[in-house]
Amino acid sequence: MSGISPFSNSKQQSQQPPLILVADDDKSVRVFLRKAMEKEGYRVVEVNDGKQCLDAYETIKPDIVLLDAVMPVMDGFTCCKHLFQIAKNKLKSAVETFDTDSTLNNTVISKIWERTPILMITCLDDEESVNLAFDAGATDYVTKPIHWPVLRQRLRRLLKEAQIYKQLEAANQALQHLANVDGLTELANRRRFDDYLNTQWINLVQKESPLSMILCDIDFFKFYNDRYGHPAGDICLQKVGAVLSLKVQKHQDLVARYGGEEFAVIMPYTPASGAVHIAEVIQAGIKDLQIVHDGSVVSQYVTLSMGVATVVPTWESSPLDLIVWADKALYEAKAGGRDRFVSTS
Repeated sequence: MSGISPFSNSKQQSQQPPLILVADDDKSVRVFLRKAMEKEGYRVVEVNDGKQCLDAYETIKPDIVLLDAVMPVMDGFTCCKHLFQIAKNKLKSAVETFDTDSTLNNTVISKIWERTPILMITCLDDEESVNLAFDAGATDYVTKPIHWPVLRQRLRRLLKEAQIYKQLEAANQALQHLANVDGLTELANRRRFDDYLNTQWINLVQKESPLSMILCDIDFFKFYNDRYGHPAGDICLQKVGAVLSLKVQKHQDLVARYGGEEFAVIMPYTPASGAVHIAEVIQAGIKDLQIVHDGSVVSQYVTLSMGVATVVPTWESSPLDLIVWADKALYEAKAGGRDRFVSTS
């Protein structure tokens, strides 16, 4: 493979000219394309066959791929299919991270190609080859000999469409963030809490694995607001939320602002003993903050009451049952003198 080195900083990459990956076994074609595209200000990376194209694609993350159909080692049609599968796997992984398992259809998968357009360049111009190219996932198709003014316009159009898509995707991600994140603490909000709990419930029913929850309440928080004011109360909530986020151990655990001065932690695959351990760690972390609270009758500092509940989800029960049990345990912790946790399972 020849050309530029990949960049590690994504922000730096976004400020660079478009990066084009050219896969063609004909050196004269690669030289022609490189010179023409570099005059347009594009960055170019060259490879000799489909196998090298796959390796380079994963490394450099190009803005567009120019792919010859007939090459040794791996032809362009096969390479295009592999690129399509890479995109499909990434989307499936993203879906499984934030939602339950789902079957991805070609309509959904095809939208991925708007992010990395595949432009097939080949001497094959029969109907079967054209159909094969688009069936493999190609975005567009041009034939040799290359007519540069035509190819230049195709590149500009595809790159512009890809840029628009990325901007829309970024805007959509920002909206999703706003819809699922509490503006004050930057933790998950109640909507995200509900969605995640339902998703994990279905997940764990199938896997017969435990699901734990901790409901937390800042003790005498109304008195704190009355004594120090709401701006100080907001800072207190932020600090408590940061401790919760820091002390929770596993990547699949979710910390959410449940409402007002209440927080919640959802812990998939966590047994009761593990949930109790996390509650102990959280309690110690809050004490270490030493946020002065003159309005508290149990401590000179801000403290938490917590209810811990664990269940192995079944189709006969529901996520609401876990919330009810955790809430009951929280009530018992408050009734028992606050600044403590109660566990039920």
